[in-house]
Amino acid sequence: MTSSNLEIPEHLFIAIDHVGIAVPDLDVAIAFYTEKFGMKVAHEETNEEQGVREAMVAVGDTGSFIQLLAPLSPDTTIGKFLAKSGPGLQQLAYRVTDIDAVCAILRERGLRLLYDVPKRGTSDSRVNFIHPKDAGGVLVELVEPSTHAH
Repeated sequence: MTSSNLEIPEHLFIAIDHVGIAVPDLDVAIAFYTEKFGMKVAHEETNEEQGVREAMVAVGDTGSFIQLLAPLSPDTTIGKFLAKSGPGLQQLAYRVTDIDAVCAILRERGLRLLYDVPKRGTSDSRVNFIHPKDAGGVLVELVEPSTHAH
């Protein structure tokens, strides 16, 4: 039982929404995933606030995606990630139904979130991140899809 009056849903996370992969060149990465793996691009956009050009590549018809993230400049989060770690797995994103409630519950459980309030993510979703030091070294993204997801 928690010390607050928060109603805890049966499942905080309802699905793996996507796995984020940092890539130096989005067009090259899209070509690889479509030509080699036969995946289809479901959505592509530039998110200036996050400093990325990105594509959501569908994993079959499961509702899960691979998010390819290319930096708009070297001083963005993805640009710095690539400089430090090279291309590869950058984050694991879980889908949630109410990001505000999930964030409150996680904070109450002692986890640090990167944003005080959720920010705009892909396709007008709302997102926040659990600090990797509080999640076993994994950058965990929380995604509340918009009504017109991916």
